[in-house]
Amino acid sequence: MTVLIAGAGIAGLTLGLTLHQIGVPFRIYESVRELRPLGVGINLQPNAVRELFDLGLEEELLCIGVATRTLGFYTKTGQLIWQEPRGRDAGYTWPQISVHRGHLQMMLFEALQKRAGEDLVVTGHRATGFRNTADGAELHLAVADGDVIIRGDVVIAADGIHSAIRRQMYPDEGPPVWGGAILWRGTTRATPFGDAPGMILAGHDTQRFVAYPISAPDPVTGHALTNWIAELRVDPATDWRREDWNRPADLRDFLPAFEGWQFDWLDVPGLIRGADTVYEYPMVDRDPVARWTEGAVTLMGDAAHPTYPVGSNGASQAIVDARVMGASLAREGIGGPALQAYEAQIRPRTAAVTLANRVSGPDAILQQVEDRCGGSFDSIDDVISHEDLATHSAKYKKLAGIDPETLNMQPPLVPQDIRKDRE
Repeated sequence: MTVLIAGAGIAGLTLGLTLHQIGVPFRIYESVRELRPLGVGINLQPNAVRELFDLGLEEELLCIGVATRTLGFYTKTGQLIWQEPRGRDAGYTWPQISVHRGHLQMMLFEALQKRAGEDLVVTGHRATGFRNTADGAELHLAVADGDVIIRGDVVIAADGIHSAIRRQMYPDEGPPVWGGAILWRGTTRATPFGDAPGMILAGHDTQRFVAYPISAPDPVTGHALTNWIAELRVDPATDWRREDWNRPADLRDFLPAFEGWQFDWLDVPGLIRGADTVYEYPMVDRDPVARWTEGAVTLMGDAAHPTYPVGSNGASQAIVDARVMGASLAREGIGGPALQAYEAQIRPRTAAVTLANRVSGPDAILQQVEDRCGGSFDSIDDVISHEDLATHSAKYKKLAGIDPETLNMQPPLVPQDIRKDRE
């Protein structure tokens, strides 16, 4: 019995580690020839951090990431709207971790190779489709010298937002949905802001800035590697270089809009100028679909539920997907019923989160304050009450299933009695 996984991103590698933990044979097929630590910073919510700790990766994760202790919302003039504790400071049993995406992927990859063997991630094999069979499923792959077909008991598509397997299931779906928001992302070594490692969001719906450290301060310079995102919204009908996404960016396209964002606690234009390389991305997602599973084939991670990068849900949900998938395969056996059980548990909530993120999710308070006072006030209490801000924050956590009470009381997604590594 073998599980075939398309994609060695965070979702696919976490699933591989989970399957190794519960003793299920698997193999991962990845399109690139060599995995490298690409990307910028991401946040992992406590629900995802819990799962990595349960995989025995606590020491490795804390070595490459930073425990984020606060989240602050600010106006375009740098005035504080709302700040809340995060991770353990907010009552969770586990921290929230900010980390470089590429470093996380390589940590997962190296852990998987060490535990399961170096031959279980096969590179240079790009998923092109699938076929259900009488006793399982085929994964169709393109390689340098042609095409190959691999047969297994189930096929799991962890091949991202442009998933070929999803495209076969939904041939008329078309490209990802773009609503006009453009993200410029980079990392800069800079003096940390605030008293504790924290994440900040400033601005409003059509222009905002996000920043958070993803490394501890250097003991000599005092500088921490700081991840930042500058966002502007344009008319999607302008067709802004859609053929050129995920490319090195030109600062002239967005820096002038942020030149005046020099706060007494953060120099936004200075942070932007300090980056070695800046990348341009569309803020895209896909409409939720009615099913992910077709026979012995299913979707996970961004192949299943790509969402706006709001609320730190993308990578976190991919990790949770992998753990729920592993537990379903252990309980139900390696076949279609396990995939259906996984989908039933995950799909409804991710659909709700995707739709909530389209209307800014927890970030919606930024626009509310902008609409009411233009981003400037003497006291935030004159604009919006503390109770309204707290209620808004708690509502999104409940929707995403990451409020402290729910998570702390929830039993492990992969119970000890099905793990082969249990002590």
